Amino acid sequence: MKRLFKILLISLCLTVLSTCANAKEDLTEELREEVQENEVILNTESDIAVKEKHFNLDFVNNEDDDNGFKDNTELDFELFKMLDEDGDGIIDEDTLLGKIYHSKISRTDIPSFLYQKELTHNYEKGPLSKTHVYGAYRGSLSSLWAPDYSTEYDNLVTQIGVYGSFKNPNYKFKVAFNPIKTSGMNYIDRLFSDAYFVNTSIPNHQIVVGYSRVQTGVEGGTSTYILPFVARSQIARNFGGSKSIAAKLIGNYQYIDYNISVGSSGRFITSGVPGTEFNGWVNFKPLGNKSKKYGKVTIGGGFNGGHNRIDYSVGSVYASYHHKKLWTNFEAAIADGYSGYNGISANKAKGYAATVGWKFKPYLQLLGRVDQFDPNTNASNDLKREYTVGLNWFIKGQALKFMLNYVFCDNENHPDGHKIIMATQILL
Repeated sequence: MKRLFKILLISLCLTVLSTCANAKEDLTEELREEVQENEVILNTESDIAVKEKHFNLDFVNNEDDDNGFKDNTELDFELFKMLDEDGDGIIDEDTLLGKIYHSKISRTDIPSFLYQKELTHNYEKGPLSKTHVYGAYRGSLSSLWAPDYSTEYDNLVTQIGVYGSFKNPNYKFKVAFNPIKTSGMNYIDRLFSDAYFVNTSIPNHQIVVGYSRVQTGVEGGTSTYILPFVARSQIARNFGGSKSIAAKLIGNYQYIDYNISVGSSGRFITSGVPGTEFNGWVNFKPLGNKSKKYGKVTIGGGFNGGHNRIDYSVGSVYASYHHKKLWTNFEAAIADGYSGYNGISANKAKGYAATVGWKFKPYLQLLGRVDQFDPNTNASNDLKREYTVGLNWFIKGQALKFMLNYVFCDNENHPDGHKIIMATQILL
């Protein structure tokens, strides 16, 4: 554990130096001219077997990057592949800084780690086969100049966790902790970030049991480490962004994905079981997983409902299109009561978010988002609109990233606001 904190400290201090190295070592002529025709990551069963054999998170062909981000329905099928690799192909330097300096991480639609090889341990005895300990930091500095000027620092995530696999390769697990206290929150409630087991015995499926993210909408159910903007959209952070203890069945096929779960409506491990919650999400991919010529189309929808002091129900729809360097999506949701990251509300509410993004280079992405939320449809003059322009600089994929956002807040019952947010993300 001491070694992990030492690595995190070194990485924070030397981010700028690593950035300079990226320009010389990471951006080869081939990457500069990359057209990214292959927008697809998800595979059929036979494709998955081939990918798992050759997959390496330290260097992944940029053609696999779909320029957007994956919800957990898709992401879960990518995340544990690192445990099946032997580390071949990773450039092994003598120093910790040298390993960052020379790494060739470029893929941006899934998380990757700067010290995957160094923090992975293989076991010869006992029930475990392999574990990868990781550290994560994501922090932001915000400047607000309307209606009043202020500057705020937010420690968005400081996390320590471990992925692991057992001797039986169909059994894996993840445990993660947030050791730094969140202001205004019970320390134990926020201490546990993830704690779940995964079984992959059924082809094209994962069974997940434990404390994990609820798939309420696409962005609301997406890992923090691959979000396109510093903050989630309003519907994502109000209706989604939460976690619970549940059992999930996640399916992944060429033309359809689904995520079905039943569990507790409590949002923390310490919440117990205040009620039952059902969550279901389905994605249809009419062009399949591999359409280089026409791009990738995803159309999805889902429902989240349960009881936690109140009855709540949220319905969501989603559509996205990825083609080469272009990425667009639209998501809308309507609720009769909801239980998301920001808490429980009995209000009827609705909203939408539309995003468009373009990758000028494999390491540079420009995005824009229009985001509207009505927190109470029975009240008037309370609409909240946010217009966001973002720039993502993928220094080392998602493992080392700088984000710059400008947000204009147009509120009907509050003064308008302007905000500039600078954020850094480091995954070890």
